[in-house]
Amino acid sequence: MGKSISSTWMNFYNENILSGFQYLRENPFSLFTTMLDIVIVIFLIYCFIKIVKGSRAWQLIKGIALLIVATCISGVLNLKVLNAILTGIMNWGVIAIIVIFQPELRRALEQLGTSKFTKFFGLNSDLATKTKEDIYKVVIAATELAKTKTGALIVIERDINIQDIISTGVPMNSEVSPQLLVNLFVPKTPLHDGAVVISNNKIAAAACVLPLADDADIAKELGTRHRAAIGISKESDSIAVVVSEETGKISVAKDGTLIADLREDVLKKILISNIVTKRFTDKKVNRNNRFSKLRQRFNKENKESKENDEKIKDSNQK
Repeated sequence: MGKSISSTWMNFYNENILSGFQYLRENPFSLFTTMLDIVIVIFLIYCFIKIVKGSRAWQLIKGIALLIVATCISGVLNLKVLNAILTGIMNWGVIAIIVIFQPELRRALEQLGTSKFTKFFGLNSDLATKTKEDIYKVVIAATELAKTKTGALIVIERDINIQDIISTGVPMNSEVSPQLLVNLFVPKTPLHDGAVVISNNKIAAAACVLPLADDADIAKELGTRHRAAIGISKESDSIAVVVSEETGKISVAKDGTLIADLREDVLKKILISNIVTKRFTDKKVNRNNRFSKLRQRFNKENKESKENDEKIKDSNQK
């Protein structure tokens, strides 16, 4: 039995590992393609695990992995009957996997071209759309809270990171939804007191503590929520949406200034203008300016090079 295992291992070593190294020695360029192939496979496996982890398919994957290991071991130990049964199961396994993982495979295919993948490749069009949708949800939530005069404070992070503020609250990492935002500010619930922070298109945390503005020119009738909104807008470029508990009026704080008593349509325009339009348009303009400067510099260097060549040519002729 020991000789059988040893001979099986030697055959595997000679036919796969040793021949593989010899091929790489004869074709050095194939090393690059092999490494690229391995990286792509690892990335795809990582994406698949990330999609199925936490779902019911995760337990099935563990069972399939155990079945594969058992098949390999039975083959190495020359357990013919067990290996034949497991091999037969594995042959039908591809069809079984397609049937079992149908929801996960469908979700993975639906995610191709969505914000997760386009963001990875640096495309911002889907990210801008997602940000605009989140703003609509914030506006809906603020309008509903205003109808019932429920006090609320929602901070939307822009370019300046406010992780120190997020760390003062209760972590959420949830998708933005008007129902969740409204529910977070229901009076006498554990998370209603404090601010909700939206960061990277997620509700990052609730019940966050914000710095208060204490400037002398701030109206005395402004409550703690309004002072906190002005305070965070002065210390960062974040925009804060406030719903007054006394009047039910909606206000927006940005750049240390409070814009009070806003209608739903005006609130929507202010948020889209400052969060979507400026953010993504400015980045596109800056990127185009950089390309334009590089092109001008390249043309200038080419022109100077041609002029130098002509001068050298003229001096040689003389």
